[in-house]
Amino acid sequence: MNTIRYIAMSTTLARHYQQGGADANGQTPETYLSDGDGMPCRHCLQNIAAGDKYLILSHRPFPAPQPYAETGPIFLHADPCERYPETEEMPAMFRETSDYILRGYSCQDRIVYGTGGVIRTEAIANRAAELLARDDVAYVHIRSARNNCFQCRIELP
Repeated sequence: MNTIRYIAMSTTLARHYQQGGADANGQTPETYLSDGDGMPCRHCLQNIAAGDKYLILSHRPFPAPQPYAETGPIFLHADPCERYPETEEMPAMFRETSDYILRGYSCQDRIVYGTGGVIRTEAIANRAAELLARDDVAYVHIRSARNNCFQCRIELP
């Protein structure tokens, strides 16, 4: 099996949003107080603790708009947090949910048809490695199986 790595949102982009920069819709991120239930930060890949401020914003995890560049809501700590290291270790927050959508994308940032599916959490690493072994898949997204929200990217080292 190929080793994979989980890739969180870049610190540069997180700081842009945390400093009030416009989101993918050109809007200022909204600030809320977490109740501690299901607010996963896309930068540190940890759940936002009860009482901590967080942002809701529209995020497009692609380099440019195009028909396959999905845009959707994400959560982010309102205050700076440490970026999750690019590692083969699955972030602990993913183990709190039973399944996720995995979907492969080409080097042109287009969905590779036939790669998407709801995958049990314990099978994410194996399925991502299978997808990344294909010549037509450059990277994989993990997305919420309930709401299709972007979680993080997976690549080969």
